[in-house]
Amino acid sequence: MMKLIILITSNVENGLDVAVRWQEAGAPGVTVLKSFGLHSLQRKMMGDSLEVPLHIASSMASLMAYVLREMEFNNHVLLSVVPEDLVATLLDEARAVMGDLLEPNHGVAFVVPLDQAIGVRSPDGNSE
Repeated sequence: MMKLIILITSNVENGLDVAVRWQEAGAPGVTVLKSFGLHSLQRKMMGDSLEVPLHIASSMASLMAYVLREMEFNNHVLLSVVPEDLVATLLDEARAVMGDLLEPNHGVAFVVPLDQAIGVRSPDGNSE
């Protein structure tokens, strides 16, 4: 059975290192998405350092849209669809780079079972 392994980390350099290590460990593909958490957005909106043009501050929706445009992407989300027998290896690779994921600010990883994975290369290079 194929699994979707996801790692979210605010340590961007380590996130890229994990992505490369997953690829080297046999993941047929690794997608890296830049993101930011809602908590960061809320802190930015409440912070004093944000200078918002008056016409934008007139509604919460306008303010949030403005802040979203100004936000730095401070997280990486790694996604990889892999055979079940590769999951433990990839989690070990993540821990080797990130440290204990149970520690605060080290990242969050989870694995989701997939009923179907269409167009995904298997580790041997064949499409499934």
